[in-house]
Amino acid sequence: MSVEVTASTQTRSRTPRSSTLRDCVLAFGSGALLFASFPPRPLWFLAPFAVALLVLVLTRFGAGDRAGTAQDRPPLRPRGGFGYGFLAGLGFLLPLLPWVGEYVGPAPWLALAAAEAVFFGLFGVLAVILARLPLAPLWIACAWTLTEWLRSSVPFGGFPWGRLAFGQSDGWLLSLAAIGGAPLLGFAVALTGTGIAALAVAIARRRTTGDLLAAGAFALAMPVLAAALWPAVPGMESVDGAAGDRKIVVAAIQGSVPRLGLEFNAQRRAVLDNHVRETLALAEDVRAGTQPQPDLVIWPENASDIDPFRNADAAAAIEAASRAVDAPILVGAVLVNGDRTTTNSVIVWDGDNGPQDRHDKKIIQPFGEYLPYRDFFRHFSSYADQAGNFVPGNGNGVVTAAGIPVGVATCYEVAFDRALSQSVRADAQLIAVPTNNATFGDTEMTYQQLAMSRVRAVEHGRVVVVAATSGVSAIVAPDGSVQESSSLFVPATLVAEVPLRASTTLATRLGPIPEIVLCVGATLALAVALVRRRRSAAPIN
Repeated sequence: MSVEVTASTQTRSRTPRSSTLRDCVLAFGSGALLFASFPPRPLWFLAPFAVALLVLVLTRFGAGDRAGTAQDRPPLRPRGGFGYGFLAGLGFLLPLLPWVGEYVGPAPWLALAAAEAVFFGLFGVLAVILARLPLAPLWIACAWTLTEWLRSSVPFGGFPWGRLAFGQSDGWLLSLAAIGGAPLLGFAVALTGTGIAALAVAIARRRTTGDLLAAGAFALAMPVLAAALWPAVPGMESVDGAAGDRKIVVAAIQGSVPRLGLEFNAQRRAVLDNHVRETLALAEDVRAGTQPQPDLVIWPENASDIDPFRNADAAAAIEAASRAVDAPILVGAVLVNGDRTTTNSVIVWDGDNGPQDRHDKKIIQPFGEYLPYRDFFRHFSSYADQAGNFVPGNGNGVVTAAGIPVGVATCYEVAFDRALSQSVRADAQLIAVPTNNATFGDTEMTYQQLAMSRVRAVEHGRVVVVAATSGVSAIVAPDGSVQESSSLFVPATLVAEVPLRASTTLATRLGPIPEIVLCVGATLALAVALVRRRRSAAPIN
């Protein structure tokens, strides 16, 4: 008898360990599944299931309910939720971000992935606390939005890369971006996932028909809404000239770079010459009648790392290209300031009138364009001193070229909601995303960034022109579809007739309001849940 009791005790002691190991694997696997849903893979539909799997781990399949064997496993504590959420974050971010260390070693990549996974851990804490509330799938989805907002805000201005919305550029929910921007789109994916989790629990627990219908409503609400809204997405209808819209011809130049890696900057003149050469070739094609006359030409970020305001040869080359193609050029250039700091700028250069409007990049990349706490971080990597000394600009992000107001989001800026919202609210009728991805090699980074541009096109109802030094360059229609695109590390010129738009989407007009509402909802729900937990833990006199 004593042997049997000992064996039974050993079995019970092993069961929690094996269950914990299983849940760790599932949590990490949910992050890996979320990564699989991101571009360049067309598996966007995996994202809600990734969220559902993580939520099921965090809620232990309804642990603490009166029915089922889940009674043997008490609900997770918040610290357990943090651990599982952190593992999910690693499962997602480790394969998503290796481009960060492409030429500088794994330390920055691993450090960034671990730091950002903390926000997934915070989501795990919130999900555990909110799981016992009525309408829990709704509040947990709001909590996802709240943690994405935090991740996009702190530290050092935040890091929005990998938000749920940015994996949905081909998805059925994309139309929601025109209503509430990237925050609403991400919330819709999260709510679909939490609804799937609730439905799975309801089926497993053989709940009532009402419970099944309620869970199914959460799972299907956002896809049904998106399907209903899809015909109203800007770009699905024809351009109405009477409404003030007109068409122009735009060209994006991808000059490419002599070689990969960080040292491409040492060949600054070669990069500039490549873009001049491609523009002159376009001018020849226009004269030959094989290409239409462009109204506007867009060069990428870092097309001229030689400051054309300080170097007469660079200025002359740009001016000659503009005159040859008979159109102003948006030139991505690095400008040296009087205090030896630099700005990452886009200059409107007109062959007849010289430099005109200018956008100085406002949201600059920490640990790349500048290094916070440089003396501290140089102890960890010899590449620390290669970080730039850039300073942010100001303004609304709009430049005018050939009478066309263009909203500019330079590379990293496209990940931040506020950059293009400000530009389009300031009457930008076309969006340009000049970018330089050469320092990230042949990685998935450029496809992840292109997906962001596609979401922004739908969010603001504007054509987005992506001009990259080394690819992928693209011309994106207002419905998010790619009209033209290039390959990686080849010279290319994209030319297309595109509509200009003066009208604005609801998302543009609302700005951050949808995100604020969702975050406030999560915060209020958290307050209610904490009060309930405290009352339930209070001793009964």
